[in-house]
Amino acid sequence: MRANIHPEYREVLFHDTNANAFFVIGSTLSTNQTKEFEGKTYPYVTLDISSASHPFYTGEQRQVNNEGRIANFNKRFARFKRSQ
Repeated sequence: MRANIHPEYREVLFHDTNANAFFVIGSTLSTNQTKEFEGKTYPYVTLDISSASHPFYTGEQRQVNNEGRIANFNKRFARFKRSQ
């Protein structure tokens, strides 16, 4: 194996901001941020979603909107309707 061609493999602290969950996982990801977790300082990366907050893994169903775009438009601008 050639020397100095592989990225550094180390433990990295990942933070799922939606679930406020922390994970320490081995990774080659590079970051300039660090954070102390359980008495040890790790490179720190924030995540928008992980297995702690994803509906597939948590079993939670979130229904954002079940109306269409036209219904939303009509509801929003109903007060501006012209009378004929």
